[in-house]
Amino acid sequence: MTITPDFLESLKLARKNNPSQKTEIKIRDITLGGGEKIVMAGPCAVESEEQLVRTAWEVKKAGATVLRGGAFKPRSSPYSFQGLGKKGLEILRRASREVGLATVTEVIDTRDVELVSRYVDILQLGSRNMQNFQLLQEVGKTGKPVLLKRGMSATIEEWLLAAEYIMKEGNHQVILCERGIRTFEPLTRNTLDLNAVALVKNISHLPVVVDPSHGTGVKELVLPMGKAALTVGADGLIIEVHIDPDCALADGKQSLTPGEFREFMAEINVLKEFWGRSLNSLSI
Repeated sequence: MTITPDFLESLKLARKNNPSQKTEIKIRDITLGGGEKIVMAGPCAVESEEQLVRTAWEVKKAGATVLRGGAFKPRSSPYSFQGLGKKGLEILRRASREVGLATVTEVIDTRDVELVSRYVDILQLGSRNMQNFQLLQEVGKTGKPVLLKRGMSATIEEWLLAAEYIMKEGNHQVILCERGIRTFEPLTRNTLDLNAVALVKNISHLPVVVDPSHGTGVKELVLPMGKAALTVGADGLIIEVHIDPDCALADGKQSLTPGEFREFMAEINVLKEFWGRSLNSLSI
C-alpha cells in the first residue's frame, strides 16, 4: 500500500502527529501500549462456569493478565454453537471476580452494547463486524476500551478508518488487533499479516495486539508467530486456551492446552531481555 497524503489526512485521530506519540490504555491495573507486553488468553467460547474458571486460573498462573471468552459467537454456519449469551457474560464476570483478571468479550449487535459493557472491561469487535459502522459508533459512545479486529479481507486503510469511526464518537481507547487475512493459502486458516503490525505502528499511535490463534488456525504455529508478532512491535497477544481442546465447542483445533500455554509463556519470557522489558509483572 502506498501511504498517500490523502490517506494520512483521513486519519484525523488515529495517525501519529510525531514519531514518539503513543496511546496508553489503562485496564484495571494493566497499561496496554506503555511498553509492557500483555497477553490475553482463554477459550474461544464460554461453555460452562467450570470450564471458564478452571481455564482462568490456569492462564493467570502462566502469566496472562486478561481473560478472553466469547458469550456471543457469530459463526459461519447457523448450526454451529452461537454462545451462551447473557448467561455467558454472567459466568465471565464471576470468573473475573474469583480469579482477578480483566476481561474481554465480543459484542455483535448494537442492541447488546449496553448489556455487554456492564459485564466486561474490554469490548471486542470481531472481524465480521469491523465495518459494521453503526456498531462502531455505538461502542464509541461507551468510553470503554475497544479491541478492534481487522476484517478478514480488509486493507490496512479500511482497518484504521474503522478505528476512526470509534474515535470520532469520543472514545480514543482503541486497541487494534491483527488476526490474519484471507489469502489463497489453504494450509492455514488465515495468513497472519505481520507487515501490518510494523506498518501500523509507524502510522498510528494506537496499541496493536496480534491473534496468532485465528491468524494461523494451527496450534503448532501459535508460538513462533506470537514471538514474531512481539518482535516486530506488537504490544500484546490474544491466545486461545481451552482445558480440553478436543471437546471445545468452538475452535478447538487451534486452542492450546493449559500445559502448552505455560510452555508458550515460558518461551516468550525468555525473550524479555531482547525486548527490554518483561512480558508482564507476574512470575511463572
